[in-house]
Amino acid sequence: MRGQDSPGRRLMRPEWTAIAGGIFVFIATAAIGQVATQNVPQLQGQTQAMESGAATVLPKWVIDDKRKMRAYPDQPPIIPHSIEGYELSVNANRCLTCHKREFTQDSGAPMISVTHYMTREGQMIADVSPRRYFCTACHVPQADVQPLVPSTFKDMSELGFKPAGSE
Repeated sequence: MRGQDSPGRRLMRPEWTAIAGGIFVFIATAAIGQVATQNVPQLQGQTQAMESGAATVLPKWVIDDKRKMRAYPDQPPIIPHSIEGYELSVNANRCLTCHKREFTQDSGAPMISVTHYMTREGQMIADVSPRRYFCTACHVPQADVQPLVPSTFKDMSELGFKPAGSE
């Protein structure tokens, strides 16, 4: 009976087998990882040395205060005026001084959408929802540039559809 508790038998317990297996998997993964990084091609080619050059001229902002046609359905309206110097932080939002519901009559600015006064669950709240507070996350000023990708969007009126009840 005493032969069963010999030191050679203690090393074969399940705990030691699991530890040895873990070390084996770690070493095998490290070896495969080194081989794989040598065989994977670079996605962007040779890295370019840093160069100094003239900066491109920044585009001029469109500041004519005219509402623009949207480029696609459900596009957030663009900002048709300059927002340079506007404070937009956790403590202040200058956009709301004109576009908030109670200030639009005096400012003449369009009121922000009622969806900005809703929680995620669709519950109406008294103030602007925190998830809609940072306006420039969706709304951007328009620059006088050509689009990077041409748009083939056509408004329903251009496709010949008439509003319901106009017939």
